[in-house]
Amino acid sequence: MTPVVVYDACALYGNAVRDLLIRVGRARLVQPKWTYQILDELDRALARRPAATEAKRRRLRSLMVQAVADCLVVDFEPLIEGLKLPDADDRHVLAAAIKAGAEVIVTSNLQDFPADILGPWGIMAKSPDEFLLDLVDVADRVVFSCVQQIVDQRINPPETLDEVLRQLERGGLVETVAALRFG
Repeated sequence: MTPVVVYDACALYGNAVRDLLIRVGRARLVQPKWTYQILDELDRALARRPAATEAKRRRLRSLMVQAVADCLVVDFEPLIEGLKLPDADDRHVLAAAIKAGAEVIVTSNLQDFPADILGPWGIMAKSPDEFLLDLVDVADRVVFSCVQQIVDQRINPPETLDEVLRQLERGGLVETVAALRFG
């Protein structure tokens, strides 16, 4: 069975990393999940970028909802109030993970999802780098193929494999990129 994972908004912020996280889902290595609330949080963060116009952000949101079948978690809200996390604003992410039966929350804010709180739910938090490195360990060719798909789609302007790998590295995927380059 394909593992269910919830992507936190911070993990989806960087374009290249977001693209790879979605593609590993489309490749069925995992079943990625998010909520409209997570997409709202991502939208607010992207709105701070000068080039991220409202039209571009709406298009991104629509593409993300269409990108992966069954990606949206709904009806998780009743769980929020009973959850305790260091940052109460992150309870919706844990509630969505519980509702979806997720094994992993992929987040750049690991301190906001302590293992002692997630453990009883059978959930762990992993950084995007740790999460993708785990996928490289079990399906390196599939993850590499996902990276190559990103390269193949970047045509205006064209980008090389090395340029995309550097973008992923700048996005925090240092160990994943090293494994893909030298693995």
